[in-house]
Amino acid sequence: MKNRHRLIAVGAALIVVASFAFSQVPASPMAFTVSMEKPESHYLHVTLRCDGLKAGNHDFKMPAWTPGYYKIMDYARNVVGFRAEDGAGNPLAWTKTSKGTWQVVGDDATSLTVRYDVFAFDTSVADSYLDDGHGYISPTGVFMNVDGRIAQPVTVTIEPIKGWSTISTGLDPVDGRPGTFSAPDFDELYDCPILAGSQEVTRFEVNGVPHTVALDTFGTYDRAKLTADIKRIVETAVAVMGEIPYRHYTFIVMSPGVGGLEHKNSTVLICDASSLDDPQGYEKWLGFVAHEFFHLYNVKRIRPLALGPFDYDRENYTDMLWVSEGLTVYYEDQILRRAGLISPQEYLERVRRCIARYENVPGHLVQSATEASFDTWIQFFARAENSADSTISYYDKGAGLGVLLDLSIRNATQNRKSLTDVMRTLYQTYYKEQRRGLTDREFREACELTAGAPLDEIFEYASTVKEIDYPKYLAYAGLDIDVRPRELPGAWFGAETCDLEGKLVVTRVEGGSPASHAGLSARDEIIALDGTRVASSAMRRFLDAKKPGQTVRVLLSRRTGVREIEVALGTKIERSFKITPKSKPTALQSAIMKDWLNEP
Repeated sequence: MKNRHRLIAVGAALIVVASFAFSQVPASPMAFTVSMEKPESHYLHVTLRCDGLKAGNHDFKMPAWTPGYYKIMDYARNVVGFRAEDGAGNPLAWTKTSKGTWQVVGDDATSLTVRYDVFAFDTSVADSYLDDGHGYISPTGVFMNVDGRIAQPVTVTIEPIKGWSTISTGLDPVDGRPGTFSAPDFDELYDCPILAGSQEVTRFEVNGVPHTVALDTFGTYDRAKLTADIKRIVETAVAVMGEIPYRHYTFIVMSPGVGGLEHKNSTVLICDASSLDDPQGYEKWLGFVAHEFFHLYNVKRIRPLALGPFDYDRENYTDMLWVSEGLTVYYEDQILRRAGLISPQEYLERVRRCIARYENVPGHLVQSATEASFDTWIQFFARAENSADSTISYYDKGAGLGVLLDLSIRNATQNRKSLTDVMRTLYQTYYKEQRRGLTDREFREACELTAGAPLDEIFEYASTVKEIDYPKYLAYAGLDIDVRPRELPGAWFGAETCDLEGKLVVTRVEGGSPASHAGLSARDEIIALDGTRVASSAMRRFLDAKKPGQTVRVLLSRRTGVREIEVALGTKIERSFKITPKSKPTALQSAIMKDWLNEP
């Protein structure tokens, strides 16, 4: 059923950008009110009224993380001034039983209200933020749930400050109750961020389904072009999967900053709006949009078993983020190409860069894609000086494995099927029919069933650090890839530095580099090179003038004192992974390349 876009006036000015199908919502046993009277204090004031409770004690729990952002956030740290009362307004005793749990002594009360404030002043897609410009609510960091009642219907009423004109969210507005939204349960509430402010709003439809783009502090970039390009991305992604699984969709776009987080019928994107004036910056941002949008299929609906229903109190482990995130990177590039937003050459360059990013870090010899997926909770957001030497990005390796899977399936089926057939099968079988996530084995079985052949080698690449035979797989599309090691120009020192409070500090020493062999360490302060005091820019110019084989005296300071070491400069070896067409492809290779690159 097609639903037309509707607007609701809140008071005299507030526009709700959220839902396109309305119904009378019965009184919810769980009802939140969020106010923000003094935005300069950065506190959101939250009231939760609970009706229909059984007599006894009740645990109010603040989630520890938010789905899609694989990091324990400990949102309870932002809660201030918790208090509770019964239905008549009488104070109730409570005690904190864990870092994120407040136990209220309910006695015989069947209705009770809790109130608390949330400090909201972190700029992140997974954190809430409030100032006099806007209020962004990351739901898991603001809304407590009652233990055992997460399946209850819930409403949220937003009371924005005077002068703000718009609320943008994926939640459904409640008809006749301005500023109030409903969700059938807390899982849906937690999946719908909210932006209140005076953001600009543009709209478009795809297949009769309304889409909203809410732009907050977005500079002077051409809104018409931006909206048109987002629409092309949506149209292309929908064509890939063959279905729109939502009734409305909201893009929340904020600036400045960086980040993105997917949801079932919305996404939050934070970027530096000024970067869009640069063609490369704009292309990168469109890839960002395509990535987060395609997640509504891959991870929000096609998902590992561990990723829903969620345990909001602790880590939810899976080996399959190389599929959930990596294949989404693969499809973001495919979508840009099929939408005509990048050329075939630009697409191949994106593939090349992705492979090179993975292959040219030492960690690719240490950590597999499945290991990186499992350990994301302790590694992805906790980068250390040794991270590049010991870890990889499952985004990059997963995208590379997506290339291998797609081309293998096309080759094995004489170009009659592709990875997209796998994704559609998973969507139909596990999301629509069985209404559950899938296992690692079920994903592999779907790939091999579609290919009609075993894919042992590719799945071995996912679970090991075995060297990948890129030429074999790129050849299926009539392409060559240069995997030969090559010497980079200039002298190789092997350390990264930054200026920190007037000091030149080493931030990373590459494993196996000249600096590493000489004993340089991360956190060393470099005082002088060859007796000359240097800063970061001067150090780069100094090294650019050197040649491999020359020696540099490094005067440094560290915890144990000042010392001088000698670094014998070397030559950096990397592989370019440049991709070029074969001179004489076979008919099958030509057909695969044409379809894969979406060439006419």
